[in-house]
Amino acid sequence: MLAPLARAVQDAAGPVETDVYVSGQGGYDTYRIPSVVVTSKGTLLAFCEGRRKSRSDAGDIDLVLRRSRDGGRTWSPLTVVWDDGANTCGNPCAVVDGERIWLLATWNRGTIGESRIAPGLGEDSRRVFVTSSSDDGASWAEPVEITADVKDPAWTWYATGPGAGIRLERGGHRGRLVIPCDHKVSGEDGERYLSHVIVSDDHGASWRRGGSSPRDQVNECEVVELEDCRLMLDMRSYDPKQRARQVCFSDDGGETWRDQRVDPTRIEPICQASLRRLRWASDDRTGVLLFSNPASTKARVALTIRASEDDGATWPWSRVLHEGGSAYSCLVSLQDGTIGCLYEADDYARIAFARFDLAWVKGD
Repeated sequence: MLAPLARAVQDAAGPVETDVYVSGQGGYDTYRIPSVVVTSKGTLLAFCEGRRKSRSDAGDIDLVLRRSRDGGRTWSPLTVVWDDGANTCGNPCAVVDGERIWLLATWNRGTIGESRIAPGLGEDSRRVFVTSSSDDGASWAEPVEITADVKDPAWTWYATGPGAGIRLERGGHRGRLVIPCDHKVSGEDGERYLSHVIVSDDHGASWRRGGSSPRDQVNECEVVELEDCRLMLDMRSYDPKQRARQVCFSDDGGETWRDQRVDPTRIEPICQASLRRLRWASDDRTGVLLFSNPASTKARVALTIRASEDDGATWPWSRVLHEGGSAYSCLVSLQDGTIGCLYEADDYARIAFARFDLAWVKGD
């Protein structure tokens, strides 16, 4: 069982950090792939993959959870949301819809042998599942498979998130749940990596495919709703000519995507990132988007928080949260207006939760 560990970093005005998962503790060799959301009751839910035997992306991997009722200062004991024996249950992507929390995830065979949920499948099969909680994350429904609804038969690799989805707040698709995903297509020209979304218009009762990125060389992605009701898909890039994020846009709630381009400001070493709205614009203040990733073209180091007040057109403010080895992250806007970031630190030795405010990001 993991005990809460707290560590203040920088000074009283800067981030305060808590170790949520420490590799080697709780029966797992390594913890990876963070996802965090705040429920309607203000509870933080911090998901990740518990990799039982090694750091490998394949093998005996469970989806695990810790909860915080005090804004990330202390955390509940670890609980297992989904375990399928020696197989891989991973890529958590959570979204809050009122009192219910949905968790999308993918499954694949970890070792040769029979699975409790998927007997007789090939070793490389990728399947998509969803589970949910209606009691603030205290308990979770049995995962339900939605592969046939969200995965094109021509796709091989498939991943939900990782990170978090969104519930649309404006426009004609208000209330739609949108989950960022990615997939791989193999053909005569080789393998093509693309980003896409899946959506639900009935509060998670059913899910279906939305649109895909216009071009390939992208995969793990995050989605955000803009002030003009468009969506922006922010994508991990494999373009060898420019190590930076790529974006594309949707005018129809994620059904189709266009205008794919590189954002040279937000450099990356080929890694997952997080994109979240902190607040909408109002009469007396600007809207704010937040972004986090390891800001380097060469290595997964220097996890950096950026802020934009023009819906991601520019990112004039940035602050390094963690100088050393750092990789995947997930931002969350807390109910008191502060910001949380659940991130992989020190070359996957731990997953930490840092809490700070916008003034720190801006250097005020």
